[in-house]
Amino acid sequence: MKIWVDADACPVVIKEILYRAANRTQVPLTLVANQMLRVPPSPWIRALQVPGGFDVADQRIAAEAEAGDLVITADIPLAAQVIAKGATVIDPRGEMLTAANIQERLTMRNFMDTLRSSGVETGGPAAFSNADRQAFANQIDALLARRR
Repeated sequence: MKIWVDADACPVVIKEILYRAANRTQVPLTLVANQMLRVPPSPWIRALQVPGGFDVADQRIAAEAEAGDLVITADIPLAAQVIAKGATVIDPRGEMLTAANIQERLTMRNFMDTLRSSGVETGGPAAFSNADRQAFANQIDALLARRR
């Protein structure tokens, strides 16, 4: 198992949880972003900078992730791609995205995108909270514990 992180929009607190988890469990963690990331020195953690451009980081993760890997992303199309390959997906708020719920998420995302492109103000996601952080930490701990 490898952990892949869509790191451009991933909250710092989530990255810190992942750093600790990777070191504790000795699972390789790769953060993919189109900007330079500083990560703690560890044989289990690396940052991968990709060229700038629309969805370049997502495309790299989709190409590299394999069945059994864990992908951390809030990007629904990326989640759908890696779920189809057999990877597990958790969003930064701790919600597991699966083959059972990803189609519904894609449909809602596309609907909201259509609304926004027609000029409707849809608002953004709620602010990231301590409950989100805790839900993510619990989900990661449970997944990595099952791996052992």
